[in-house]
Amino acid sequence: MARVEEISGEKVLGCYQCGKCSAGCPMAEVMEYLPHRLLRLLQLGDEEAALASRIIWLCAACHTCASRCPRSVDLSRIMEALRMVLLREGNRFVDPASLPHKLLDEVPQQALVGGFRKYS
Repeated sequence: MARVEEISGEKVLGCYQCGKCSAGCPMAEVMEYLPHRLLRLLQLGDEEAALASRIIWLCAACHTCASRCPRSVDLSRIMEALRMVLLREGNRFVDPASLPHKLLDEVPQQALVGGFRKYS
């Protein structure tokens, strides 16, 4: 939890599990569990389960969670910090070499750059 707080600048223990972040999250329906539950995993010290979750890759980083939080916990920054922890360890969600060349020709460059910033 300490390295996530250091990277994100957010206090994980600031969340009191009201669920407002999850209620407003546009990606919540495709996540294996709700966003506030990810914070609960971190609060309980189960960083490995949080890092193993696909939820951190599905976060749209829209900051709806932060705007709804009564404690001003920016969950999207915590999600970004978890992705950074994995990337610093050499783990990737997407391998750029595995993308088909046809896709690279058709997808806007800005989308590719944004995706690689998040996933690799």
